[in-house]
Amino acid sequence: MTWVTVKKRSGPGGADNGPGRAGNGPGGGARAAARDRAAWFLVLPALLPILILSVGPLLYGISLAFTDAQSGRTRSTQWIGTLNFQDLLHDTLFWDSFRIGLLWAAGVTVPQFLLALGLALLLNQKLRLRWLARALAIIPWAMPEVVVGIMWRLVYNPDAGILNETIRDLGLGDGRDWLTGLATALPAVILVGIWAGMPQTTVALLAGLQNTPHELHEAAALDGAGAWRRFRTVTWPAVKPIALAISALNLIWNFNSFALVYVLTSGGPGGRTRLPMLFAYEEAFRYGQFGYAAAMGCVMVAVISVLLACYLVGRIRGGEER
Repeated sequence: MTWVTVKKRSGPGGADNGPGRAGNGPGGGARAAARDRAAWFLVLPALLPILILSVGPLLYGISLAFTDAQSGRTRSTQWIGTLNFQDLLHDTLFWDSFRIGLLWAAGVTVPQFLLALGLALLLNQKLRLRWLARALAIIPWAMPEVVVGIMWRLVYNPDAGILNETIRDLGLGDGRDWLTGLATALPAVILVGIWAGMPQTTVALLAGLQNTPHELHEAAALDGAGAWRRFRTVTWPAVKPIALAISALNLIWNFNSFALVYVLTSGGPGGRTRLPMLFAYEEAFRYGQFGYAAAMGCVMVAVISVLLACYLVGRIRGGEER
């Protein structure tokens, strides 16, 4: 008698999914849990600084907004509920600073993007010494904001600044004090913000341009498309996702600006350049109203969260449409 042994197969590929396979048997769950614990162990060194330096202070600041915390080691802190937020609703100085912050953020972000796009298109061309031009274009990005502020204060100096000296040499007048004039302070600061932030936008857009296949431009040129039509049909669709991302981030970063404006004007003259961050800083560290300043911070966090949520929803919907 001949015995025939038939090997049991459970799938078309012949893989045996019996109880001894990892993940299905009694030991599979234990091994998967061990892998998860190992993964968390590897991620933990990166998460701890975020939890300690970002999430922890954020939660503490939110809780501080519901107290009357003030400077002074002997002062007791009391829970006052939403009283700080109620006072904030009627604080015209804060809402003026909020309006100035929006003007500053939009006034820097929009021209910054347009100029950066033009510069990226130029640096993407085959020019002589292109490497040198690219290196010079990112110099402002490498400079600390404090150094940028000090440098531009020298440029705007009413007596010996290069701007007023140039105006005098050209016979256009005696110049003016740009950073202390009520009508010129905010535009002057916005100009510095555009100059300082343009390199990072340029680099991001240039990376998108370099990833655009050159064959698409050649095909559009063979079809008789001009420069504007090639930009509209080939270049812009390629860099649009990057443009939306960097513009949204720039808007948030600019709204949160502090160091550059603080060095240039300290919020003056007459509060014309007092951004929300500067206002909160003064309330906390000049007047010692920590609870009230924390409430301002909560409002700014809420506004930034809304802007970020709108951006993320737009990206998700754009991805679904594609």
